[in-house]
Amino acid sequence: MSLRPTGIAFGVSLALLVAVCSLLAFGQSGRRQAKPPAVAPIPSPTPEPTPEVKEAKKDENQPSILVALGDRGTTYSRYPYTYVEAAAIGCADRLRKGSSASVSISDRELSRGEAIAKAKAETNTYVVLINIVEDTMSASSSSGYVELQVDYVVFAPQTAKVLATGRTYENSSRTGPIVTQRLPSSTLPSYREKLLRRAGEDAGERILKALHLSSQPGK
Repeated sequence: MSLRPTGIAFGVSLALLVAVCSLLAFGQSGRRQAKPPAVAPIPSPTPEPTPEVKEAKKDENQPSILVALGDRGTTYSRYPYTYVEAAAIGCADRLRKGSSASVSISDRELSRGEAIAKAKAETNTYVVLINIVEDTMSASSSSGYVELQVDYVVFAPQTAKVLATGRTYENSSRTGPIVTQRLPSSTLPSYREKLLRRAGEDAGERILKALHLSSQPGK
């Protein structure tokens, strides 16, 4: 039985379609996919080296001064502790401003013997002992008011030799035995502390001159 022309044409077309699909599939499988271009890695930031902090070398030849408060049990027990403290602060402030020396205030009271022992134990530190004393010549019989003085003494390091000593007046307007008229508020503790601080500054000025430190720049 012979095939019809339409059947033959359909078979040929189907065979051609299968052949074309096979060729396309083979071509796709044999083709290599193009690789994406390589991306250069982002370099990690290199940390900068930390600069070394160099500590300032302490000048061993630089003088220092310790301002010590005297033992109030023997010299000014009936006066407030703030009186001698004010005098010591005034003295230390003046020493700082008038010299390049390192100045500190003792954290406790020292007797004269302890101040001497402290000076002998130091290699480059002067010890200044501050005391409050009464000026008996200024005593008032009517009010009982007595002027105070700031007594200071400077001991040399290692030897404890006395390099300077003296007294400054609570009443800075005083000259010798002459006492100027006091203000009504001069008996108040806060007012007297200001006067004693000023007297301490006067003592510091004298110490600077005695130690020949006044020409050095202040810190």
